[in-house]
Amino acid sequence: MIQLDDLRVDLERTPVVKGVSTAISTGGWHALLGPNGSGKTTVLRAIAGLIPYRGTITVDGATPKARDRARLIAYVPQAPTLPPDMLVSEYVLLGRTPYLRYLAGPGRHDHEVSRNAIERLDLAEFARRRLGTLSGGEVQRVVLARALAQEPRTMLLDEPTSSLDIGHQQHVLELIDELRTSGGLTVVSTLHDLTTASQYAHQLVLLDHGQVAAQGTPGEVLTAERIAEIYDARVHVATDESGHTIVTPARPLAM
Repeated sequence: MIQLDDLRVDLERTPVVKGVSTAISTGGWHALLGPNGSGKTTVLRAIAGLIPYRGTITVDGATPKARDRARLIAYVPQAPTLPPDMLVSEYVLLGRTPYLRYLAGPGRHDHEVSRNAIERLDLAEFARRRLGTLSGGEVQRVVLARALAQEPRTMLLDEPTSSLDIGHQQHVLELIDELRTSGGLTVVSTLHDLTTASQYAHQLVLLDHGQVAAQGTPGEVLTAERIAEIYDARVHVATDESGHTIVTPARPLAM
């Protein structure tokens, strides 16, 4: 379990996250929601140990050291910087960096883990391709393969379907969920689409101006009244035949 207690982050002396507390249970999918600027990405980056913060973040009751955190937690940013001339196989192998001794190169086991990650994400045919030649959907899979090569217990995903068309969005989300269910991963993601969050995440944390406005199951969090208050949006909220919450925009009635 990852526990956040009174998490606070200032960026350029401006408070961005203001006392966020939540528990992320093992093996589930947890989604951070909220309008632009609500602090979602900042919370992810704090969990990953990429920015200074106040308060406490513990993993199984302890505060991990930087090297242990890099092994336990993989962070996939919304817009990763990819060296265009690097081969896919080389990039995925970078996921083994937290396990390498100082000045040591990857060994046989590291190459094996990387190959397994490539195969698991159906990227074997791309292994010798350069990153700059890949499509958006292929890049997403490669970045996930690098994260998987870390052998993490938790994967942090910042808008994993941004800039993808609906087909690739569905493919990537199903792939992440398959990795979660078959590999025992805990997934924490930011998502803009509220219906998508309801379909994949077990627990939602709704942020507003850096604070928790609501948290719980999709049915508990996603109400028309709360969405109107937080997002200043008029919506219809319904439940489909599978029990998932569906949120659709509602135009004002014509006069």
